[in-house]
Amino acid sequence: MNLPILAVDLGKSNCRSSLRVDEREVRTTRSAGSRGLADIDGGPAAYRAILRIIDETPDPEPPFAVSIGAAGAWSAPNAAAELADRLAELDTVASVAVTSDAVTAHVGALGGNPGVVLTVGTGVVATAVDGGGELVRIDGWGPLLGDEGGGAWIGLAGLRAALRSFDGRGPDTALAAEAIEEYGIPLSDLPYYLGRHDNPPLLTARFAPVVAAAADTDPIAAAIMAGAARALAATVLTAADRSGLRQPVPYAIIGGLINLGAPLLDPLDAALTHRVERRAPLGASIDGAALLAVDTTTAVEKLVIRRADNY
Repeated sequence: MNLPILAVDLGKSNCRSSLRVDEREVRTTRSAGSRGLADIDGGPAAYRAILRIIDETPDPEPPFAVSIGAAGAWSAPNAAAELADRLAELDTVASVAVTSDAVTAHVGALGGNPGVVLTVGTGVVATAVDGGGELVRIDGWGPLLGDEGGGAWIGLAGLRAALRSFDGRGPDTALAAEAIEEYGIPLSDLPYYLGRHDNPPLLTARFAPVVAAAADTDPIAAAIMAGAARALAATVLTAADRSGLRQPVPYAIIGGLINLGAPLLDPLDAALTHRVERRAPLGASIDGAALLAVDTTTAVEKLVIRRADNY
């Protein structure tokens, strides 16, 4: 039975789905992201998000082969397995594949071939696959413990600089006024505003494009972007070294933060050395999820949680 494929890229900032019939994309959706699977209520929140996508996809008629790359799945394999179990119980689902969004990103960008893929969005993770199919992950530890150089990291650094300026603890920066403009509240209200939100990293990541835009004229913003580039370069080079691959190691960068353009990518490229060779990504994380729905022979197969086809 040639089932329609419902591929889902479930990140913390955005959730994207792609419905494919006979390898042709017929419908896409984009909605707000969800808590990572490693977070409190992350599994139920992910289930609700995917269930909503399934319910809003009446044509073609289900059942679907559902394949999901979810933030936090690597750190919380039990939550990922529970998500797969719950989805497999649905009449609208014929088969399920659940893995980390870092894994689907690698498969999408390099087609499962050896190399390093840096995924930069709200968070940050680099994955390296060696010639034997072993996979190494660098960072991806979430906004409290890692994700250095990502959108939430940049945004938070910008907001901290704004508050230091507001207090007089730090130099003047245009980011203070930009924060008021972006969030529409006084700077003194930021802790309350962020603290009451169910996904604070999503709010801080919203400020990352503002920091990048200010980098040309504001030295504080420029220093933040340079720091982000150094952090990302260290992540890429560590992944390349850990992979054991012959240098220069193939490397691709994907994720929403590449839209920041030159303020991030120029210092990042300058910080990287001859140890890696940048490649244009073959596809995105959603394409990797779609491939994993039908291909059980990729090098990362042992990292995919599957529930058998019930039809």
